Amino acid sequence: MSRSLQATVAELHTVAISPRVKPELLVSGARGTHDRSDFLLVKIITSAGVTGIGEVSATLTWSGEDSTTAQHVIDTVLRPALIGRPLTPVAELEAAMDTVLAGHPFTKAGISIALWDAYARTLDVPLAVALGGPRRTEVAVKCSLSGNGDRLRTGLEHARTAGFEAYKIKIGMDLDTDVARMRELRELVGPDTFIGLDANGGYSRARARRAGRLLAPYDPAFFEQPVPPGDLPGMASLRDLGLPIVADESVFGLDDLMAVLAAGAADVISLYVGKSGGPGRAVAMGRIAAAAGLDVIIGSNGELGVGAAAQLHVACALDGLSEEIPSDIIGAHYYDSDILAGGLDATGLRARLNDAPGLGVTLTEDLAARFA
Repeated sequence: MSRSLQATVAELHTVAISPRVKPELLVSGARGTHDRSDFLLVKIITSAGVTGIGEVSATLTWSGEDSTTAQHVIDTVLRPALIGRPLTPVAELEAAMDTVLAGHPFTKAGISIALWDAYARTLDVPLAVALGGPRRTEVAVKCSLSGNGDRLRTGLEHARTAGFEAYKIKIGMDLDTDVARMRELRELVGPDTFIGLDANGGYSRARARRAGRLLAPYDPAFFEQPVPPGDLPGMASLRDLGLPIVADESVFGLDDLMAVLAAGAADVISLYVGKSGGPGRAVAMGRIAAAAGLDVIIGSNGELGVGAAAQLHVACALDGLSEEIPSDIIGAHYYDSDILAGGLDATGLRARLNDAPGLGVTLTEDLAARFA
């Protein structure tokens, strides 16, 4: 084994960032409005001098984690559990984090991204290769829209300017308003444009069924998380609506995935690097879903550039990435500034893999200086 592969985790540093969402692209759904993100960047340095970067892309209203909670658990339990341990295999470091800390998948995922980045850089290969791929080098994407009237039209205008041609609309609140929103969006984009529905678990079973029937005339492409995460029988009962049912909040870790599969509760699984606890675990879950005959898409928690790069590499390594439903590798489009100096090739149509080692991205000079 080479000296680099025998390296240990020597240093773990963090930098807190709080980017604001562009006002015209505020996303409001059943779980509230997302207007800023309190994230944490992670930097790993190995004893061989190899660096890896990661992103804790977590929001309190959605995941119960943010930069404050992440910083606390990293300082108190995760950093001491990792420093001095061998970098490889990364899975053992992920297991070590689980041993000392329950929950907090998004925080663990931020560290895991940095560990996988350092590992792939050690091998001098793109992260998608280290994860067992790539099976593709491009991933189609879509944009989330919300609101009615002027707000919807403004959001759509900016999304189109950014190049987006596929969308999902936030519903799961007032049913009459939800129907009006979908009707207006369909009128604005025409009959052939891709539009999916995302209820974020906001409906009861009965209201979800009614919503599916009322929204069917506007040709939705899928129905994401129609009922609360724990209502798997309710999810299963809605599959006769004739729309692909996407499980999102119902699937965090492997146990959740197995429960959804056992209940026959979904046609498609929305995987997040954050929910899964890291890139390697996301790919492993995707393989299980694919083996069970389900498609997978990559969902978003509003990731910035580092998190988006991790999403892209996972998507390119997955066995069963959906060819029908675009993924959500789009977070950087929503913010008034990004954290990358370069490396992420993402437009409103697709995200494209490059040949650089690891995540293949570099931070801006000011953020690199803050780490130093």
